[in-house]
Order: sequence, then C-alpha cells, then structure tokens
Amino acid sequence: MAEKAPTVLVDEAEVAGRVEDLAKAMAPRIDDETVAICLLTGGLWFCADLMRALARAGRHVRFDALWLASYGDERASRGRCEVRADLQRPLVGRRALIVDDVFDTGLSLSEAVRLVRDAGASEVLTAVFARKPWPTPRAIEPDFVAWEAPARYLVGYGMDSAGTLRGLPYIGALD
Repeated sequence: MAEKAPTVLVDEAEVAGRVEDLAKAMAPRIDDETVAICLLTGGLWFCADLMRALARAGRHVRFDALWLASYGDERASRGRCEVRADLQRPLVGRRALIVDDVFDTGLSLSEAVRLVRDAGASEVLTAVFARKPWPTPRAIEPDFVAWEAPARYLVGYGMDSAGTLRGLPYIGALD
C-alpha cells in the first residue's frame, strides 16, 4: 500500500531561493581554504546546491564528507551516532563548515562538530537547511539556517521516510 503524497511545505523555487540567500549570508564568514563537510546521506542535496551557490557568491571551498547514522530507517533517532565513513581531507588549522539537511535532536550535528574539532579544525561553522523546534535545549545550535521548519515529519530534499522520498525537489510533510 503506497503512502499518500506529501503535503508541500517549501516548493522547489523557494528551496533554491533560500539556498542562494544562505550562501550570500555565509560568504563573508568563509574563504576558499574552508572545508565544507557534507553530512551523509541526507545533507547531500542541500550541500551540492550550497556549494554551487557559494561558487556564484565567489567562494570556492574545498569539499569533504562525513557519514553519520543515528536514524537508520526509523522515524526517531536511536540516541547515538555511528560513524560509517570518516573524513578524508586534512582539517588541521582550517575552518570547517559542516552542512546537513535537518536539525532535529541535534545529535548528529553535535557529534560531527566534535569529530571535526578533534581533527584539528581552527573553527567549526554549521549550516542546515531546516531547523525543527525541540522541546528541550539542544547541545548546540547551527550557525546558519535556511528555513525554520514546523514540528512535522519532513521528506524530500534529502530527508527520507525509510530511505524513500529523498529525491523530491521540494520539502514536504507526511503527517
């Protein structure tokens, strides 16, 4: 039985506009030596668009990825992060920009910041496309946020439901 179609919350054009605006806001805080670190898997869509938007804003950052897993195919975090693939690029003495799709519990982003600091980054900045409200304070808050999301189950633009719907060009809700 197929799930019903997601309710569109942020259409494709608005996603693109928010990414462009975020890149313009972030460009003065980074340089071409900055290493952008995409949190896989969900951050891939946002990170690719952000890298192109930063290039249009005159910033040609370096790229790396970190694969963390805290959800699996579940709708709730398991409460711990598993490192499935570590960083490849040296970070010692460099500014790092961690990029992820959604800031929910804060667990993945907090763990990524810890790992990047441990790798020797001189400064760690964070960017997420969507920040969801949370009932209790989180360990960290992202430096850059493209969209303040509602407390709904989000899909599309990298966010998934048991591995499906990531490729939608918009952000929708399944609830």
